[in-house]
Amino acid sequence: MTTKSIDHVALRVRDLPGMVAFYQTALGLRPLGGGDGATRRLGAGEKVLLELRGDPAATLRDPRQAGLFHTAFLLPARADLGRWLRHAAETGVQLTGASDHGVSEAIYLDDPEGNGIEIYWDRPESAWNRQGDRVEMFTRRLDLNGLAAAAPGTWQGAPEGATVGHVHMQVGDLDTADAFFRGDLGLTRSFDGPGGAWYGWNGYHHHLAGNVWNSRGAGPRDPAMAGLAEVVVSDPGRAGRHAADPWGTAFRFV
Repeated sequence: MTTKSIDHVALRVRDLPGMVAFYQTALGLRPLGGGDGATRRLGAGEKVLLELRGDPAATLRDPRQAGLFHTAFLLPARADLGRWLRHAAETGVQLTGASDHGVSEAIYLDDPEGNGIEIYWDRPESAWNRQGDRVEMFTRRLDLNGLAAAAPGTWQGAPEGATVGHVHMQVGDLDTADAFFRGDLGLTRSFDGPGGAWYGWNGYHHHLAGNVWNSRGAGPRDPAMAGLAEVVVSDPGRAGRHAADPWGTAFRFV
């Protein structure tokens, strides 16, 4: 069976130097080669996780439009998340939320241009509650003090083995999104919540999700708008192919 996953995410950004600096200092991503004057690639170890495409003329991101809800960076261990939490507190990173989802523990923030970010780690799959293809998830208070206290050492930047665990998207309509996620991308619907649906490959709790919390009824995105430019999917069976969701977000397979 081909293992599919999110390879990396590309954002169109208005202030390229400022956004590079934020992702390096706040998240600890390191600069990697392969970019040009208008593009920077950042990652962990030698793995590209984020591509920033500079476009000073891009229109401001509209939070009511379809596009990115958050990019979720998956850390290898709970201690990594605890060390990052202490780093965020020590450096004044502004958080927007923190939750225990049962399958994972997650912390939320926004980048300077309003793109949502999740930093999380997964509990062992053996601890997930499954019913067939469905995976139970919930949102409960995260014990931040306990998380920080359980992580010895100091944050040294995004550790090798960090990945983009999932991408959560804003969509205009859940049924339309469902047809694309399942029909075009071959995902399995793993969880439902009010105003949202979650999807995974290979039994994972979710690689992609869609919600209409801010974007119900949204039409196609302005291609000149800052924000999500491309989701790159690791799928060797479809390498070199492209797709776009009903709102114009590009997907590329590698």
